[in-house]
Amino acid sequence: MAYRYLDHMTDAFIEVTGDTIDEAFENAGISVVDTIVDIKLVENKEDREIRLYADDLKSLLYSWLEEIIILTITDGFVGKIFHVKITKNDRYHLLAKVSGEEINFERHHFKMEIKAPTYHLMEIKDEKPVLMQFILDL
Repeated sequence: MAYRYLDHMTDAFIEVTGDTIDEAFENAGISVVDTIVDIKLVENKEDREIRLYADDLKSLLYSWLEEIIILTITDGFVGKIFHVKITKNDRYHLLAKVSGEEINFERHHFKMEIKAPTYHLMEIKDEKPVLMQFILDL
């Protein structure tokens, strides 16, 4: 499994792995959506593009998680497949294509609302495999 829930009393504490940093970010996106709705019920009907910039990987991960929450809860688009490409020059740049559909809370089986990601206990180990941990405030 590319992600799993760790024990936490009040929030979603998630551990994500990937062979590359790009794949770990893709799996983080999937874990956020699957926390909100049943991702298995989402169909790939349209694509959305996300571009983010940050000075460091933790800031990039925070912005990525926040953007997936906004895309799902605020914009009403639920992603299923994530293609992420991260590059670094003077700053980190994330370009993502998210495939999914307009959200239907009845068909997609709403689970819970996420308020925001947090920096608390956030970790990124950019090794082989990449390991990331983060908390989503519910």
